[in-house]
Amino acid sequence: MENTYEEGRLLLINKPVDWTSFDVVKKLRFTLKVKKIGHAGTLDPLATGLLIIGTGKFTKKLNELQGLDKSYEGTIEIGKTTPSYDLETEFDSEADWSHITQKDLEEVRETFLGEISQVPPAHSAIKVDGERAYKKARKNKAVKLEPRLLTIHDFLIETEDLPNIRFKVACSKGTYIRSLAHDFGQKLGVGGYLKNLVRTSVGEYQLSDAVDLDEFIRQHHESS
Repeated sequence: MENTYEEGRLLLINKPVDWTSFDVVKKLRFTLKVKKIGHAGTLDPLATGLLIIGTGKFTKKLNELQGLDKSYEGTIEIGKTTPSYDLETEFDSEADWSHITQKDLEEVRETFLGEISQVPPAHSAIKVDGERAYKKARKNKAVKLEPRLLTIHDFLIETEDLPNIRFKVACSKGTYIRSLAHDFGQKLGVGGYLKNLVRTSVGEYQLSDAVDLDEFIRQHHESS
């Protein structure tokens, strides 16, 4: 049977938690028996949601897809921080958040709309002097990353369950939602970190059209 994946396909996968984006690519390379395969935009291991996979000739489109706007939803917990800005590392500070008002939250939210300058997390895959930043950070080495200009198109928050803040955000490529969570907490003066995250869209591609990784592999084996 002809391997259409070798020729080229675009796959929409719902990335499971605790998998790196590279883990998903590696698993699919083995499952589909293809040489050329890649993804359009890394998701952190603790994040879930839409991961676009290209095989064969579609790997040439991945850079273009990576440049598309993206949407996410998740939870920021205020009053605590971690070095990685998510739950990959232990809490390193706690603060009383009980004085925070709805007005405070709304005023801070509005400061993130439009074009903003954002410093990526030290625990990121950006290369610094030839080494991934997160590898330096895990060795407690100083990591200096330059700020980047990006655009937050929309940022909605639900605050009925403080200190947890549910949010939805639409943003340009290169946005680190962990940094958004961290910076949100810093502007409130009590700290914050990203508790969970789901990527819901990349351009016109929607998570609702994606397949769970395990389900995709099961379907592939059944049809092979």
